[in-house]
Amino acid sequence: MAAAAELRGAGAIVGIGLSGPCADAGHVAIERMGLAARRALDDCGLSLAAVDGLLVSSSVHSMPVLSAAEYLGIRPRFFDGTMIGGSSFLWHALLAALALKAGLCDVALIAYGSDQRSATGRLRSMAEPQPFEAVYRPLMPISAYALAAARYAHEFNVERRVFAEVALAARAWARLNPMAHARQPLSLDEVLAAPPISDPLTRHDCCLVTDGGGALVMVRAEAAPDLARTPVYLLGAGAQVTHRQIAMMPDLTRTGAAVSGRRAYQMAGLGPDQIHVVQLYDAFTINTLLFLEDLGFCGKGQAAGLVADGGIAPGGRLPVNTNGGGLSFMHPGMFGIFEMIEAVEQLRGTAGARQVPGAQTALAHGNGGVLSSQVTAVFGTGATL
Repeated sequence: MAAAAELRGAGAIVGIGLSGPCADAGHVAIERMGLAARRALDDCGLSLAAVDGLLVSSSVHSMPVLSAAEYLGIRPRFFDGTMIGGSSFLWHALLAALALKAGLCDVALIAYGSDQRSATGRLRSMAEPQPFEAVYRPLMPISAYALAAARYAHEFNVERRVFAEVALAARAWARLNPMAHARQPLSLDEVLAAPPISDPLTRHDCCLVTDGGGALVMVRAEAAPDLARTPVYLLGAGAQVTHRQIAMMPDLTRTGAAVSGRRAYQMAGLGPDQIHVVQLYDAFTINTLLFLEDLGFCGKGQAAGLVADGGIAPGGRLPVNTNGGGLSFMHPGMFGIFEMIEAVEQLRGTAGARQVPGAQTALAHGNGGVLSSQVTAVFGTGATL
């Protein structure tokens, strides 16, 4: 407990960078990572030579640290290439804070790049087929999330419209984001009439398939005020893994977010009612519903009431996925880093038309595998320290 409390606010994000889904055409995955990294360093006025901590994950490179360090031309003294799916980068933020606190590095770079749309044009399947599920020829990972969605709809008597509300809210936020991949209007009728992909999920229940890259620069809190941009502090983080294959998930309607969220809130000294902006890993619409509940923003089975009538859309009761999320902003295979980048934008007050007024705290929640790994991070402005 004492060690966790000492970590609160010890690390600060001082730089962010994006390689957008619709820009930087023709770049392969590692080039997109490099572009995002350069932009994040430029954002805070640091050079590559200052980076001595490197934390990367990839769905393309089997040894991402080696590939990234070589490409960037750096030799970091602290590094990590943990791969737990799309939540990896939120785990990296916690590891970076630990390393900075321990003096293992001074400038930590967290980075990701993907050319998924250019290379394949479709959602990549799991790299390692699960032998006890593969015989049923599921469309992975979509069928795994469809299984959870079907069970959730049955257990809590949830109508199809509830899932549609999540997609509509994401699109409404994306329409305020000039970098979003999908900005065209979307109606309830269009969502409900979309072609099925894996019952009960249809096209608009599934994330985009895009290219993209993202990067963050973290330093110790005491060094942050000397840099170019307003720092955003990591107040708390927690993680939980529960299974690998969906058939082994203990309960299809309850995720490890309940545990990771509790740990993050405890370290941050905050509760869900004190979070101003929420960024959730919405690879599928069911994710948003499950995570809203498991992270304590509403009771179990009660997310329908929270998302109804634009409740998580612009102007709603709770701002969720303010960049448009994986459903409408971009989703280049792994999304967690983009949640943290958006949290920083909101807490800096630089999110433009989608800015949430007065935001001082933000929660970013990452998911990996098939609801398998959950990592929650709570961020705050200097006023929250």
